[in-house]
Amino acid sequence: MERYLILEDGTVFKGTAFGADTASTGEVVFNTGMTGYQEVLSDPSYCDQIITMTYPLIGNYGINRDDFESIEPAAAGMVVRELAEFPSNFRSDSTLCELFKAKGIPGIAGIDTRKLTRLIRSKGTVKGILTATGDQVNVEAEIRRLQEFEPKQDQVARVSTQRPYPSPGRGKRVVLIDYGMKHGILRELNKRNCDVLVVPYNTTADEILRWNPDGVMLSNGPGDPKDVPECTETVKALIGKVPIFGICLGHQLFALACGAETYKLKFGHRGGNQPVKDLMTGRSDITSQNHGYSVLEETLIGTRLKVTHKALNDGSVEGLMHLDVPAFTVQYHPEASPGPEDANHLFDRFIELMNTAEKELAHA
Repeated sequence: MERYLILEDGTVFKGTAFGADTASTGEVVFNTGMTGYQEVLSDPSYCDQIITMTYPLIGNYGINRDDFESIEPAAAGMVVRELAEFPSNFRSDSTLCELFKAKGIPGIAGIDTRKLTRLIRSKGTVKGILTATGDQVNVEAEIRRLQEFEPKQDQVARVSTQRPYPSPGRGKRVVLIDYGMKHGILRELNKRNCDVLVVPYNTTADEILRWNPDGVMLSNGPGDPKDVPECTETVKALIGKVPIFGICLGHQLFALACGAETYKLKFGHRGGNQPVKDLMTGRSDITSQNHGYSVLEETLIGTRLKVTHKALNDGSVEGLMHLDVPAFTVQYHPEASPGPEDANHLFDRFIELMNTAEKELAHA
């Protein structure tokens, strides 16, 4: 059946529908990964976004039980050039289309994704709608509706856990604040035998410190960091009291808590092939990224933050460390999923930071 992707600037793409029959509205973005569509789809940071996959063939290895990054995908839809209806992989349990139908997510195939990607790179991310199948489409009316459409600002509240839950271990106790956590973060902490307590995004600093953690992890998540000022206040209250490691949205919230500012990127960084340079070691890593906002470097003047990592494509800030207390953050995803594991060592650095802080307290 036919489906349309209509953009707020009046551009219309006609293609073939797959997944759910429903309509969906969201921010249209693109991801440059060649594989990993299952992890991309289930990354909570894509909440309310229509994801354009730049790799032309999607769905060819199907869907399996192991590669989900969250239980309930929050994406608004997906755009692909060619959809593989008959996947071939020994791990495959179902097709991409079957998953989309089960989760109520619409998709469109058969459109010129290269043209769409170039449009987003030129104009920036745009609002768009995937029409329902079988409907008579009034393009002019849909464009007017898109131009008046105001995106929701409660994405973090919708994708965060609603109550604390443990992931037990016998090592360091880590409180993981869930702003839209990818399960890969939890997996890496578990691998290092951490005793993890996952808590909702709006958990207060007093509640967190009451659990007497050895460290606090600030997770990734969707949307504008300024939409959750209560999270910034919590991070501000934690700085200096416990070692901190922030990822993606957690990185941005940490910067805001220290007095810096953030801004919206033109079309964001989304994909598993983003080069980043570690300014401390000179090492360059290929990283997995998914974010539409970044820390404004000039606003770091006067803070006690130091830039540790830079994006090699556009020079934007990709990592920070605090000069006075044990805390560091990165804009990218060291847990990958999908993408390369070049930056996985940062979890070991977090363990070392907690060990060092414990020794210093013992000798204080």
